[in-house]
Amino acid sequence: MQMSSRATRSVRPTSAVAYAGVVCSFVLASAVVSACGPETDGPGLTTAASDDFVANYVEALVPEYTLPDPLVSLSGVPVTDAETWRTVRRPEILGLYEQHVFGKTPEGPFEISAEVLSVEPALAGAAIRKEVRVQLTHDPAGPSFIVLMYMPSSATGPTPTFLALNFYGNLSLHADEGITRSTEWMRENDEFGIVDNRATEATRGVRSSRWPVERILERGYGLATLYYGDIDPDYDDGFENGIHPYFTDVTGEPGRWSSVGAWSWGLSRAMDYLVTDEDVDPDQVMVMGHSRLGKAALWAGAQDERFAIVISNDSGAGGAALSRRAYGETVARINDSFPHWFNRAFKRYGEREGELPVDQHMLLSLVAPRPLYVASAIEDQWADPRGEFLSAYHAGPVYRLFGEDPLPVEEWPAVDTPVMGTVAYHVRGGGHDVRRYDWERFMDFADMHLRD
Repeated sequence: MQMSSRATRSVRPTSAVAYAGVVCSFVLASAVVSACGPETDGPGLTTAASDDFVANYVEALVPEYTLPDPLVSLSGVPVTDAETWRTVRRPEILGLYEQHVFGKTPEGPFEISAEVLSVEPALAGAAIRKEVRVQLTHDPAGPSFIVLMYMPSSATGPTPTFLALNFYGNLSLHADEGITRSTEWMRENDEFGIVDNRATEATRGVRSSRWPVERILERGYGLATLYYGDIDPDYDDGFENGIHPYFTDVTGEPGRWSSVGAWSWGLSRAMDYLVTDEDVDPDQVMVMGHSRLGKAALWAGAQDERFAIVISNDSGAGGAALSRRAYGETVARINDSFPHWFNRAFKRYGEREGELPVDQHMLLSLVAPRPLYVASAIEDQWADPRGEFLSAYHAGPVYRLFGEDPLPVEEWPAVDTPVMGTVAYHVRGGGHDVRRYDWERFMDFADMHLRD
């Protein structure tokens, strides 16, 4: 299988037989939902929009493809040094993603303001819990979000901190009764206590398995999180709600600013606050995201070089997985299911992935030379874990340009066997989720790069 030009060597694919228990056959999407575990953020919320989509889960049926070279400029000139990457090729690739995938990001400066709502001891004295409202426009009635922060009470100075969006409001992270309940729109989910598209007290702590707060604090890290729907509610309304109406100058076709683009922008606005907080080390803020929020974390980390480490967990199509593989969820499928996540230009490439001027190894390359972690799950075939690995692997030439270590392996590693250079990767056992195992590896990676 041809993979790329000179900057990206071919990778010998691991045999599908090794994971025969979880690799599915070429099946209808209705079967994919039950057998292969597509992207899901809770019961009743999957990407299965119709029964006529046929997803490929057979490696032999992946089409032949050639990846665009991240180290050849639009004028055809090879990029051979870090300065040319920074001044020529990196801006080109950012522009291609704005034009063809995520839409044009508004240009600052932005009129945001922050108000500390509370600072209290929490979690049996292990943490200082802080809530900060960030107002996103000059309009006091306009969009805002609350950043929930847990900082280790044992800290003697500014603390390295993980920043991440969440799916069901801050109170879903932990049973802590001091967390303010969001009153904003959420996706209906009876099991998670979402009634009439609003969180209830039954929502408190329903996602605690994904957020091992006490363990994060124990290892000396802080955690900051905010509800993604406060930035832009996750439904297709023609970009009329959330932050979009306040930036009408960037919503023209075909590079319309997308929901993923808006969520990424919101992460940077949270960063605007965090760099002013005396409890946070401003040079050691790590952006992390899962699933669609992993796509947002990657785009935020690609654009905003203040993020010290960028972490993607099961981000799949439009995130870390190579689009040209057309494995599991495809460009056509994701745009059919979630037309608001990307700009309308991206829809042109459904079943025409080879015409894209970018692929996701180039998105990951934009993080260089900063540390990057890509995590997959072996049963999450919908997100194409092998394609996520290959994307991280093919970002390597840009890291080498800076003298940084790319992925230290050439073959897809075994399950639960993390590999770490300046680029890191693991494929965890199990399905589409964030588990303590993932967090432990992310913190190992942070230890490796942020601590002596």
